[in-house]
Amino acid sequence: MKPADDDNGLIRERILVVDDEPDIVALVAYHLARAGYGVSTANSGPEALAKATAELPALIVLDLMLPGISGFEVLERLRAEPATANIAVLTLTARREEPDRVRGLMLGADDYLTKPFSPQELTLRVGAILRRLRAPAAVQGDIVKVGPLRINRAAHEVHVEGELVDLTPTEYKLLLTLAERKGRVLARAHLLETVWEAAPDIQTRTVDMHVQRLRAKLGAAGDMIETVRGFGYRINHGAAKRA
Repeated sequence: MKPADDDNGLIRERILVVDDEPDIVALVAYHLARAGYGVSTANSGPEALAKATAELPALIVLDLMLPGISGFEVLERLRAEPATANIAVLTLTARREEPDRVRGLMLGADDYLTKPFSPQELTLRVGAILRRLRAPAAVQGDIVKVGPLRINRAAHEVHVEGELVDLTPTEYKLLLTLAERKGRVLARAHLLETVWEAAPDIQTRTVDMHVQRLRAKLGAAGDMIETVRGFGYRINHGAAKRA
């Protein structure tokens, strides 16, 4: 990500604010700048993609209802390109219907806010997302590390604090999927497709039951698997207790 410099030469994380409403752009940019971030703005989908590619911001505040190209399509294109795939995204939506929020999360958004929203809450959520993603899962060859977890992708083994954990193949695949996307919310439908290779519209508590068993087997390390109510799960190193 390309940082921004302030007048004192200090490095600041850059945030790209994308919305077609000038008042919202100005309000969000003002509060983010006050919080110490470098801020740039865009008013349409094509402009957002161009600036994201050129600037590689740490995070994008993305309105979903944009002219030219919708926020959903912007998000999909960002995640499809290696250069922008790992940029954090906080979506804004005037629609309160759950399918819109779920769709954004399934496309790879890190969090969402519905309009109207508190600028202070938005700033806090931006900070929380960036803290989660500053220390991504460490990947060294076939080894994925998250906190006390060590996942050996070649041997299909999981260790917690050096102790081997006996997991079923499905539990292992579920844990690996979460660990490789550390800090990002994975919807139940996405997990069903990825882990169980099931159609995303299947209504089942299979994911929930497997997460419950996985947490129990991992012991204290299972606390890192957080429930994002109504959507799915994420691994968050540093979570103190289960959701």
